[in-house]
Amino acid sequence: MDFLHHIFGFNAESPLLFTQFYFWAFFALVYALFALILGNLPPTVTSRDGDKRVKSRLHLRNIYLLFVSWFFYYKTSGLFLLLLAFVTLSDWLIAGRIARITPSLSSAEKAKHKQKFWLVLSVVIDLGLLAYFKYAYFFTNMVNDLFGTGFRVFDIFAYIGNGFAEAGRFSVDTIVLPVGISFYIFQVISYTADVYRGRIQPVKNILDFGFYVSFFPQLVAGPIVRAEEFIPQLYKPFRLSRRAFGIAVFWIINGLAKKIIMSDYLAVNLIDRVFDNPLLFSGFENLFALFAYSLQVYADFSGYTDIAIGIAMLMGFYLPMNFNSPYKSKSPQEFWRRWHMSLGRWLKTYLYIPLGGNRSIGFGTYFWWSLIAFISSALTGWWWMLVPFGVFILGVTIYDKTLQRKAEKETLAAPGSDSPAVIKRKLLYSNLNSFITQVLGGLWHGASWNFIIWGGINGIGMIVEKLWRKWNWHVRFIMISLLTFMLVALDYVYNMPVWRLFAVWSAIIWLGSAIRYAYWLITQGKIINHTFEIINQKLSTAWAVLQTFTFITFTRLFFRSSSNLDPASANEVAWETAKNMVNQIGGAWNNTIIPDFLWEYRWVVAMFVAGMIIHWLPTNWKRRYRLAFSAMPLWLMVIAVCVAVIIIYQFVTADMQPFIYFQF
Repeated sequence: MDFLHHIFGFNAESPLLFTQFYFWAFFALVYALFALILGNLPPTVTSRDGDKRVKSRLHLRNIYLLFVSWFFYYKTSGLFLLLLAFVTLSDWLIAGRIARITPSLSSAEKAKHKQKFWLVLSVVIDLGLLAYFKYAYFFTNMVNDLFGTGFRVFDIFAYIGNGFAEAGRFSVDTIVLPVGISFYIFQVISYTADVYRGRIQPVKNILDFGFYVSFFPQLVAGPIVRAEEFIPQLYKPFRLSRRAFGIAVFWIINGLAKKIIMSDYLAVNLIDRVFDNPLLFSGFENLFALFAYSLQVYADFSGYTDIAIGIAMLMGFYLPMNFNSPYKSKSPQEFWRRWHMSLGRWLKTYLYIPLGGNRSIGFGTYFWWSLIAFISSALTGWWWMLVPFGVFILGVTIYDKTLQRKAEKETLAAPGSDSPAVIKRKLLYSNLNSFITQVLGGLWHGASWNFIIWGGINGIGMIVEKLWRKWNWHVRFIMISLLTFMLVALDYVYNMPVWRLFAVWSAIIWLGSAIRYAYWLITQGKIINHTFEIINQKLSTAWAVLQTFTFITFTRLFFRSSSNLDPASANEVAWETAKNMVNQIGGAWNNTIIPDFLWEYRWVVAMFVAGMIIHWLPTNWKRRYRLAFSAMPLWLMVIAVCVAVIIIYQFVTADMQPFIYFQF
């Protein structure tokens, strides 16, 4: 009985992870039955009976994988499976209701209002559940800080559960975050929204829709799969070529290596120690741990995605790419096109564009900017911030109206193309709406002000990068010189670590900009020597990649500080951790510690260096060794996999490290 309970029961201390042997035993059994269900389906169908046989087998496969996925989620989250089932049923019914509202010529507007009502209802239900489970502590603490109240969270679902089970079985004083709720909530919202827009037809069979929502490889940590990308695959015959099989196996091994060899090793042997108590470590050790965390979080999350893509491919399903060597990016904007790409596409489609994108600003833009300003002022007690904010909004409005009048005149003078004023308006709208998108994207990651700060800094970085590209080299050099002078002056006057940190970083950027500015003055943008120009371009690319990586790493300070924390105390602990790390990094360094650190943590340093080198390898190199692996004879591939697994599991820690994005 104990064995059966271990196999089929839920244990909160031991969720089903890709890195566990139990999961791979589970998947081996699932895959064997999967192959049995599909049988020997023909590659082509030549008769009506054959077509029916294929459809019935595919339908049976979808039902089978639906229940497999539900079992997987139960082993990961227990009774929260009921929440997943409720969300599935709710959005399937509402999307079907939206599709059945067919407007006539006389009632098109009325029908559209009805459809919008059902869409809003769906979004309210989905985001309401997400807000309750994920942000209850955050909102409660915010209200208590604003109004001096003493409200506490209360788990209404636990209270209802105690009514059906024995009293006191579920705690009503804490709210537990269901694994993967952020991912499957966004997934069902995209489905209902796309049905409302007419981009897809609703799924007629609720079992097929349930399979789309809960497909177990990507259920708990993405990628976020759009219905139009996945649902058509439910009805396509199973195809797995020899090359696709090899690539799928490669992705699985690659993901396990990223997670266990790189991510967990860096975390256990350095990163967790430093972030748990930054004051015990020197400035250099804090700085190195911060850079190592950038590699850790990438290896962890992209490792999960690689495994998910490989498992899905073995079953004939193709998930979208979620990472594209993000630390090769030359700007923050490019980084967010390469990092967590499925979330980026979701935010662009369902938040940035509805806000107005680069086309307009409206009530939504002003509302979110005002709310951010009000809450920031209230929680800091700096109510004077509302004055410059009001001036900012007034300035934006006046500037926009001025550009509008100018654009109308320029369009009359030169119709058929975007005038300079139109281009400036688009840049203004894009900056305002992209900042909101980044802030709310930060909030999606967790219920902490540090996540909001993290999103805001990324939003500011994208705006600065866009403006930098618009300026000529004279303006660029003047602006970076003024910024560096200001930060150095602030460091001199206040002698605070945070200003010293910014001053040093700004000075490094100023030095690089000065060299490039001098080169531009000498050449005036002309190619003097082709070889020298190629070298200059490569150095410029390397400099841009390095600066972008440094900027993204600095923002990780706020991201990591808010991770793996009790929601009840996340804000306070996260802010204290971030502040202590800034003080250590920006404080006086004891350089004699650096050689000792490099020797004592030599394997950690070697792992970090090796990870970054592999990450920065040319894309075509990676593609070549991926295809070479997939082309191996089967016997050689089996040997390679066995050797890889033996090596990988030499790095397994005593306690399995959960995937970082499970908490989101």
